[in-house]
Amino acid sequence: MSNVLDGVRDHYRATGLTERLKTALTAFGPEGQQLVPQRLAALDQFHTRGLDATADLAKLAGITAEMSVLDVGSGLGGPARFLAKTYGSRVTGIDLCEPFVDAARYLTERTGQSGQVSFETASALEVPFDDGHFDVVLLQHVAMNIADRAQLYREIRRVLKSGGRFATFDVVLDAGDPHYPVPWARTPATSFLFTAAATREAIESASFRTAAWQDDTEAAKAWIAQLRESGPHPSLNLGVVMGPDFAQLAANLGRNLMEGRLGILTAVFEASGRVEGWSNAR
Repeated sequence: MSNVLDGVRDHYRATGLTERLKTALTAFGPEGQQLVPQRLAALDQFHTRGLDATADLAKLAGITAEMSVLDVGSGLGGPARFLAKTYGSRVTGIDLCEPFVDAARYLTERTGQSGQVSFETASALEVPFDDGHFDVVLLQHVAMNIADRAQLYREIRRVLKSGGRFATFDVVLDAGDPHYPVPWARTPATSFLFTAAATREAIESASFRTAAWQDDTEAAKAWIAQLRESGPHPSLNLGVVMGPDFAQLAANLGRNLMEGRLGILTAVFEASGRVEGWSNAR
């Protein structure tokens, strides 16, 4: 297991990430200038359909200001900042990779949201919070890097209050082997794709009830087609985060979607029952 986690960390190593972001963000103004969260969307929404996907998932999950939200695999913190700005929620993000957490904290300072949004370095398989701590858990384009799905979904269920909501937006296996490299893995060694049906079964087995289920593959394909038609991307894009080969990674994701090898799933589940082995102590 540790070898797999090391491989995932290596994929997202992003040495010097915060410094690269500081340089890139000079396009928006001097270092001390406060930024509007939505202006960072090209950089910090690290998933298919970008900010639109986060907005749609939040709406489907029914997030409100009174809710405490956990974003698992929070990356640069874009979704967390969007939720805090849009709904007034208090949001916590966890990510396996320390450079991403450091960068997320930096960007959150730049948007003036550090009092409402926080980040910690942690594994999704060992979430550092007590049982029943959150009203909502978000998981966007993360599960593809996790082999032990049963443990992932048990941990998400554990930290949710009874009746809480788990909202997921992820890549699923459809028909045929995907082309690599892709944004979450340069080789199959750190890619663990489930079909949509297998994903649903694994989540429901962790004491969840399906509340909403959407196949968003066509919307993702339309988004890919629009990106292709729009020509060269602006300089502030995910290449700043993932390096010069990101264009190839993104192109392969588009190819896999267009060829029907991969699909995009959006779903919301409601926490019910208890999970065996809860500890109440972390």
